[in-house]
Parts: sequence; C-alpha cells; structure tokens
Amino acid sequence: MTDDTQDQKPPKLTPVQRRALDIGIDILMYPPEDIAYQHTVFCQTCLPYRDPGDEVREWKRQQGQVFLLIEAGQAYDPARHDYVKVGLPFGPKARLILAHLNGEALRQGSPAVEVESTLTAFVRRIQDPLKAGRAPTGPEIRKFKEQLLRLSVSTVRLAAASESRMLQVNSQIVGALDLWAAKEDGQPAAWPSIIRLSDDYFASLAKHAVPLDERALAALAHSAMGLDVYTWLAQRLHRVPANRPQFISWAALKAQFGQGYKELKFFRRVFIQALRLVHGQYQTANFEIGPLGMRLFHSMPPVPPRGFVVKKPSQE
Repeated sequence: MTDDTQDQKPPKLTPVQRRALDIGIDILMYPPEDIAYQHTVFCQTCLPYRDPGDEVREWKRQQGQVFLLIEAGQAYDPARHDYVKVGLPFGPKARLILAHLNGEALRQGSPAVEVESTLTAFVRRIQDPLKAGRAPTGPEIRKFKEQLLRLSVSTVRLAAASESRMLQVNSQIVGALDLWAAKEDGQPAAWPSIIRLSDDYFASLAKHAVPLDERALAALAHSAMGLDVYTWLAQRLHRVPANRPQFISWAALKAQFGQGYKELKFFRRVFIQALRLVHGQYQTANFEIGPLGMRLFHSMPPVPPRGFVVKKPSQE
C-alpha cells in the first residue's frame, strides 16, 4: 500500500447514511420503545414504489401463494360537492402510514383510530427517531396525509393459499372515515381525521400482524424497497427452520421486489444496496448473497419478546 493510499480519507457519509448508522447503533443498544405492525400479506407483496399515475386504477401483485389486488377509490370533495377519483397509494409514506394505523389499532384493541394527532406524533418520531429536536414541516405532513387519503378510499383484496384452502379477504382497509376540509396553499383539500379499519381487515390483522421497530422504519423512510425488504425479512427469517436454510433465486427476488427494473443486473445492484441498509437496522438477520441468489437462515425477529426494558440515559 502506497503512502498516497494510506493518506486517503474514508468517503464522507451522506446525511441519510449517517442517520441510518446512528439509528442502527441505537437499535443495537436498546430495545424498541415504539412498535409498528404490518399485515403479513403486505410483508410478502408490495405497494407501488412510485406514483403509477391517476389513470392506473388497479395494482396486482403475487408472491408464491399470496395475492394482492388494490383498486383506487374516490373521496367526496366538499369544495366540488361531488366524488373525485383518488390515485393509488404508493411510495414509502403509504407503507409507513399503514404500519402506523395497524399499530394504533392493535394497541388500542379497536379498529377506530384518531389520526389527526397520532399521525403528527408518528411523523415526528419517523423524522426524529433519536429525539434530536427536529419537527416535521407542513409540507411533510401534507404528503403523509395525501397517502393516508389514498389508502383510506382504496379497496384491497388479500388472498393466501393454505394447503388445500384459499382464504380471501375482500374489503377496504378503512371501512369508514371522518373527513375534515381545509385550505392548503389556496387549494381545497379534505383529509381523514378519524378512520375506522374495516372489520374484516382488523380481524385478519389481529391474526397476521408482524411487529416492526419504528426506529428501523425511520432509518428506511426514504426507500420503499428498503421498507419492503425489512418487513419481508421480519416476517420470514424467524420462520426458517433452524436446520434447513431456504434459497431464493435472483429471478424470484426480482419478481417480488423488482417492479420497474427490466434487467436483472440493475435490480440486483439496487437490491443489494437496499439489503445492506436494512441489515444495519436488523443486525440479527442471517442471510447470504451469492451469484445465484440469496440464502436465508433462521434468525431472531427484529422486535424481541417483551420481557425486559432497558432505559435510555437521560437526554438532559
């Protein structure tokens, strides 16, 4: 190694990388204080990564024997005195909001969730998981509320095969919502204030909820793929038999996570980057990446059994 090489400084971390590193250290040192949940079907299938456009009214995904169909809905616009079409939910914020709604409903033991105050508090925790004093801005809150509205009026069909049976749940995630009207930058807007998860979805969620560490969601909040990979591993790894690793080919991984990627080599590069970021937040995840695919090994889930609490040192 030459002197020039020795004098080279390591590459400077980006703000996103620094934030992920700090959160990963916090996760390693302390158990989670705030837990979100995702339905197991959404851990195995994916919402759109990006806005598919208002003209796209259906979204279908299949992973093995799990099937997802989302149909875009309509919401009543008080300013127009009529129903208007609302686009499909997409991106990281839709995933984060769904995990938040699931968590609030399960914690309260009720499908009714007051979202106006809880959503703001959730966004604050996602934006500032280490309590550094950063408050979410108005535009950030509005983006979350837009995805909340899209989720609230969409229709979801979940189906999963089990041996010789096929279970299908046909419902909206949100069965009812209380809209309040407001002016946003001079434009009329209506946002859900109180939502009620549909009875079918809430009953299914109570049986098939996967616990997630909110700090990890915060570290991955910029990446829809990262969130999907994290929730997938959280749902999958602890179910892998201890003495029987499971292999998944690159083609299968692309079919599950590679929406928008035509060539396998480009997907593989982006997926590995997302996987490295996820591993920093789920450090007990045990897997191997090889030229043919990915091998999964039995691992502890990211949210451990709640048997003890370690208090963080005072921030004061």
